[in-house]
Amino acid sequence: MVGVAADTAQAAQLSSAKNPMIKYMLKQRENHARAQDADYSHVFRRKTRFELYRMSAIAMAIEFAYAAETSFVSPILLQIGIDHKHMTMAWGLSPLIGFFVSPLLGSVSDRCQLRWGRRRPIISLLSLGILCGLILVPYGKDLGVWLGDVGYNYTELSPTFGNESAVAAFLSAEPETGATAANFKFAVILTILGMVLLDFDADTCQTPARTYLLDMCVPEEQPKALTTFTLFAGFGGTIGYAIGGIDWETTHIGTFLGGNIPTVFSLVTIIFAICYLITVTTFREIPLKLIERDEMLRPLSEAAIKKELQKNNNAIYYIQENSTLDQQRANELKAIELKANELKANGYQNSYLPALSRKVNPRDAELQVEDHSPISLRGYLKSIFIMPHSMRMLALTNLFCWMGHVTYCLYFTDFVGEAVFHGDPTAPPNSAPLQLYEEGVRFGCWGMSIYAFSCSIYSMSVTKLMKWFGTKAVYISGMIYYGIGMLILGLWPTKWGVLVFSTSAGILYGTLFTMPFILVANYHAKNCFRVHNGETVPLKQARGLGTDVAIISSMVFIAQLIVSLSVGPLVAWMETTCAILYASTFLSFAAAIAAMFVLYV
Repeated sequence: MVGVAADTAQAAQLSSAKNPMIKYMLKQRENHARAQDADYSHVFRRKTRFELYRMSAIAMAIEFAYAAETSFVSPILLQIGIDHKHMTMAWGLSPLIGFFVSPLLGSVSDRCQLRWGRRRPIISLLSLGILCGLILVPYGKDLGVWLGDVGYNYTELSPTFGNESAVAAFLSAEPETGATAANFKFAVILTILGMVLLDFDADTCQTPARTYLLDMCVPEEQPKALTTFTLFAGFGGTIGYAIGGIDWETTHIGTFLGGNIPTVFSLVTIIFAICYLITVTTFREIPLKLIERDEMLRPLSEAAIKKELQKNNNAIYYIQENSTLDQQRANELKAIELKANELKANGYQNSYLPALSRKVNPRDAELQVEDHSPISLRGYLKSIFIMPHSMRMLALTNLFCWMGHVTYCLYFTDFVGEAVFHGDPTAPPNSAPLQLYEEGVRFGCWGMSIYAFSCSIYSMSVTKLMKWFGTKAVYISGMIYYGIGMLILGLWPTKWGVLVFSTSAGILYGTLFTMPFILVANYHAKNCFRVHNGETVPLKQARGLGTDVAIISSMVFIAQLIVSLSVGPLVAWMETTCAILYASTFLSFAAAIAAMFVLYV
């Protein structure tokens, strides 16, 4: 996997613009890849902005699915007779499955032998699951009735999806005519299945999508690529919440599709399918068999650069910017060696400097051997459970970050409805406290829309901030700002605070989408998982980039599981929904402390 230039020093090391040797090596590989049966030259060249947009389109599609899920899944579950306690347990199914399955999928992705590539087959499989979830969640109740559910009287209750009067009548009905899980047996199964498919696949699909993006990019443009990925994710969340806030029943398309919920999910399904096709058709991947067989088709990492420099009697050649990097020079190594011998005898001129010989470092030699030997699936699976200290600290930091962020996402609208608008979700239908609560929930959605928008804006500047202040400072400051914002909002819950401090959640989300994966890519590019006395200690353990990205991504599953089991009792103990923000503050500060011990390379 190619590396990431996370700061100015690293950019100079792995940038083809600043290092002519790397430019030469990339040109060699680009020409060699173009000469294959299928053209793979795009892997070794810089991408246009439009190409980065295409590869990031899947991020926007996933966030559209998230917005529909968080807005409507809980009301749908309540409508089919599932109480709040069991609904919370249902939300815990996806992270429980994802924690174990997501890293395994990462390992499978790293070892996938299909000609279509390693990442796109996994993206396609998970996208199919998302599409199934987008169908089952809104139509699970209708499918259940077709399969024999008793349901309730549609004539009396007018159960058009999104009709507020129908929902009010449903909630106020007598027990014998109201909704119970016993009357919606098939609907409960299908809806929960759809929820798990949607939640698990949407969370997991980000890993191969992000890895596919990194695989296709050369070193110096990876931070820009991740920034674009985050930008599209924030844009998708912003528009997704806006789609859910529109009253579609007053429109022709809403009337045609049957109400708010079917309309929202239908639009999201169409958008998701289009974005998926845009992403997977952007670039073809180099099959793993070719990568293992042909050294010139392997990603350009620091280890590959060292190996290239040690060829031809361990001579190091410095090639200037104006060197002719044609196909003939890339392939005629013997001619280069003869030229080098002439230079040793007669001095240097034009684009060559005197060759400098040095002994081969045993560690580098060992690393070269590892580059040639394929890594077994067993070795990848072992790497999931046995991690170097740098990966453990990064995973712990990401876990605390996700716990703080998930707490905000799952319970923020409830906090606004109760603490800011002083509403009561348990009040009788059409009562003033209930109306205040519903108004607060809608206002909270605007706050979450601002959070998604601020994530997009922040992602556009995060690369420059990293160059100015360094990766460590930007990483930690994002967590601290989020913690301060949530603390102020918890102590003084106001409308303006909801809008202003929701930006801190967007900054944290942008941080979660970029920083950990830049660091992971750096670890693999430099084979630097440990530094001792200022020197890099190469890792002897075989690790795959897809596996490590999946491990870091899987922290969201653990976070969601812990939060779903702990936040409810915490709110009950403190008797205020402000406890949600206090928990977010504590977790973000814990993440900032853990981030101080992360390895930054």
